[in-house]
Amino acid sequence: MDLLIEVTGILINAFVMLIIIQFVIGLLFAFNVVNPSNQFLMQVYQSINSLLEPILRPIRNLLPKTGAIDFSPLVLIIGAQILMAVLTSL
Repeated sequence: MDLLIEVTGILINAFVMLIIIQFVIGLLFAFNVVNPSNQFLMQVYQSINSLLEPILRPIRNLLPKTGAIDFSPLVLIIGAQILMAVLTSL
């Protein structure tokens, strides 16, 4: 059981890192720090986005519209951390 919880913890941490990487690359594109024509970063961003979009879309549908700010990654990170806390308490 401990091994399953540790593996789940590692997967949740990797998942949270993907969310943070997607957020940072999105900010770099939004503020023109990095040109969106940068093929490498665009491929990384699109790959991570294709993995996370099916999970983030239902959260976006539940949250109120806030304009340009997307809080769904934050909600997902908090949910993942709550799940990890519940699993470690078992």
